[in-house]
Amino acid sequence: MKETKTASATPEARAALHEMMAAFEAFKGANDARLSEIENKASADALLEEKVARIDAAVGQAQARLDRALSEARRPWISTESVAAPSTTSWSPSPKMGEEKSAFDGYVRTGREGGLEVKAGLSSAPTSGGYVVPPETERAIERRLMTVSPMREIATVRTVASGVFKKPVSTAGIASGWVAETAARPETDPATLALLEFPAADLYANPAATQALLDDALVDLDEWLAGEVEDAFAAQETTAFVTGDGTNKPKGFLGYSIVADASHAWGDIGYVASGAAGAFTASNPTDRLIDLIYAPKAQYRPNGRFVMNRKTVSAVRKFKDADGNYIWSPATRAGETASLLGYPVTEIETMPDIAANSHAIAFGDFQRGYLIVDRAGVRVLRDPYSAKPYVLFYTTKRVGGGVQNFDAIKVMKFAAS
Repeated sequence: MKETKTASATPEARAALHEMMAAFEAFKGANDARLSEIENKASADALLEEKVARIDAAVGQAQARLDRALSEARRPWISTESVAAPSTTSWSPSPKMGEEKSAFDGYVRTGREGGLEVKAGLSSAPTSGGYVVPPETERAIERRLMTVSPMREIATVRTVASGVFKKPVSTAGIASGWVAETAARPETDPATLALLEFPAADLYANPAATQALLDDALVDLDEWLAGEVEDAFAAQETTAFVTGDGTNKPKGFLGYSIVADASHAWGDIGYVASGAAGAFTASNPTDRLIDLIYAPKAQYRPNGRFVMNRKTVSAVRKFKDADGNYIWSPATRAGETASLLGYPVTEIETMPDIAANSHAIAFGDFQRGYLIVDRAGVRVLRDPYSAKPYVLFYTTKRVGGGVQNFDAIKVMKFAAS
């Protein structure tokens, strides 16, 4: 039996939340003084500008610590209810463990191959093929990826059994009309359908372990393997989900054709201009963010969110609305996220920085707009020869992704028009 424990508000998370709230209050005081000097003297004192930048960096660091604390709290702890084996050189699995897990543990620790499902490779590469991990290990890897991959938290994730997931979508509904009671009913146009394809590409990692670690009977190898591939997979996935070109990797939402929202058509991502080349417009920059919020149709706004990197968050954190209120708000309790104009903000470091013609901010309903496809099955090939005295575990997972609704996601282009 496996058990997942979660913690919503650990002491570390509460401390990080209090630290972040205090830093933001200090930031507001310093930034208010800076804005007052700009209004009265047309420019702010250099020391005050430096102070604001320093406190802003502290706010960002506090937010990062809070995010890490919440990520640790959400990370699953796996219990296998196994009986601890004695610390000897000869290891045998617990009788309470399933046959698949027992066989897999034996393979990882000693290279014993009995009872494993072979996944043969079709290429001539010596590392092709491998063994399918038991479902428990696969689920542990997927759950850990969910907690550290920002896009997996906000997009739709689907597990499929084939290498290519095909999804038909209606780009234009069926036509209808009004008629008199006895008038003829002419035939209406049918719905316009498009077939979206999401191929799964190979994602791999090659963690290493010493034989001493593998001989340690108290080490949970499921958790060890999941932890080792977690960061490697999450970093590669996140980059691909944002900017991937679709060649041997998922296609990111910034990898599609991006056009002015007025010219937007199915298959394109619409953009709203910031009003200035490589920057926000000098007057009323908040208005451009409001324009971005209202670029998607009404049905996509209730679950809408902003996506940007931390440098862009630092820029918009200084903005105020017409009433003098800051438009960025920190999380007020553990488990929540910071918000911008009332909408949650997801920080993804692979989003572009603010620069000429960059698409540094995205907004929309990413759950309806972006689809991540996981091909069922994780493969592991044990290699004790290539890096002696270490044992390598060539681990592969097939992942795809792409935009499934081009109306649900909009971006801001940092240009005059």
